[in-house]
Amino acid sequence: MKKFNTLYVIGRYVCIAVFILFLFSCSHKVDIAKRLSSTPIIFPDYKNVTIPCDIAPIHFRVEKEIGDVVSAKFSSDVGKNIVVDADGKDISISSKDWKNLVKDAKSLSVEIVVNRSGVDCAYKSFHILVSRDAIDPYIAYRLIEPGYENWYKMGIYQRDLTCYEQTPILENSKTGNNCMNCHNFCNRDAKQMMLHLRAGKLGGTYVMQGDGLAKKLSIDVDSIKSLVYPAWHPSGKLIAFSTNDTHQGFHSSDRNRIEVYDQKSDVVVYDLASNHIFTSPLLSSQRSFETYPCFSPDGKRLYFCTADSVEMPRRYKDVKYSVCSIAFDAAHHAFGTEVDTLFSAHTTGKSAVMPRISPDGKWLVVTVADYGCFPIWHHEADLCIINLQTKECQPLSAANSRDTESYHSWSSNGRWLVFGSRRVNGLYTMPYICHIDKNGKASKPFLLPQKSPDFYDKCLKSFNIPEFVKDKVELKDIEKK
Repeated sequence: MKKFNTLYVIGRYVCIAVFILFLFSCSHKVDIAKRLSSTPIIFPDYKNVTIPCDIAPIHFRVEKEIGDVVSAKFSSDVGKNIVVDADGKDISISSKDWKNLVKDAKSLSVEIVVNRSGVDCAYKSFHILVSRDAIDPYIAYRLIEPGYENWYKMGIYQRDLTCYEQTPILENSKTGNNCMNCHNFCNRDAKQMMLHLRAGKLGGTYVMQGDGLAKKLSIDVDSIKSLVYPAWHPSGKLIAFSTNDTHQGFHSSDRNRIEVYDQKSDVVVYDLASNHIFTSPLLSSQRSFETYPCFSPDGKRLYFCTADSVEMPRRYKDVKYSVCSIAFDAAHHAFGTEVDTLFSAHTTGKSAVMPRISPDGKWLVVTVADYGCFPIWHHEADLCIINLQTKECQPLSAANSRDTESYHSWSSNGRWLVFGSRRVNGLYTMPYICHIDKNGKASKPFLLPQKSPDFYDKCLKSFNIPEFVKDKVELKDIEKK
């Protein structure tokens, strides 16, 4: 038995030695003979982006490279260096190494080495800024095929931004494979959430408040059949909605394939305790389409979008939305008598929708398109930011692209904006994140990091309505009655 154990130990060490020799024989000793004048083409494009210090490691692949990708050297401004061997054309860094690298760092430089015909060539380094502004740990979104009419499987999911873990909040396999949308959180609180289920026995609006059970609202006004585009009051006691008669049409020859439009729409506020809906003539006029409500962080103003009511769909290009606000008294369910206009469709000739206000109440971001209320299908749609003190409106130029920018939401500290963009292929909406500084200036956005650089090539779902959340959502069940 002793002899057997000795042979076993010797054999084990021999195997380890052979394995080490194998690794060394397969590794490539880098000897840079040429330095290139250009930076590499990579996907996702993380060149010159600003990332939070607590984001998951960024993995990418080198594209359009005729040689073999050898390695990537990550260097921080505080003197830390990590060399990562390439896996084919992919560059991936371990979570442990990444956390050590970005700790205390303000910037990173990345040098990619490739081998062309036996010659090691180093690309010009590209840079990544590391912000000490932390980001909320989760985002929630709906995953759905970018179709027009039909679906089978969809769900609302959450992603841990510190790693790559995605978990379902609710999948429609548990609700009769119906449509679900309009998820929203009160002050980004994972325990206060609402969502909407369409059609079937479970169709309706559901609210979860702390107990993990989403309860169906019993609307006391028969004429209101749908409550969409929700916005919580910061008190957690009220939710503003718009009531929309929404339709969809197809273009026979237009760059924008689909037109989603409203025949009518109004803004209302729902009291969760009393099951009461109330509004104002200034928010529910037959002369106007009112939609996309949003409360100010202090709850004292209600922002909304409004357009002149015209014959639809014949005059769909004439529908252009202004962004307005009205005073609001939550305690007495009362609205002001004057409407303040922040973005004028009549002056700009554009349509602004989806207003979202920064937590400090200084900035408002909208999606601006040539016309209409549903910019997700408009290739020209861009993000703009409005200074709520001066009412000055500027495009978020660094964040925008040549294709669609649409739904967006702020982080808890007001330093990060997550938004949907179709810049990669014009069809699938993907989640991008950009930094917003104290002057309202955006950084170049980065695509949400995934474990595999090929993730977005293989993912046949759009990321819809990305929302920051301060903790993991624990939705145990929905009320079934």
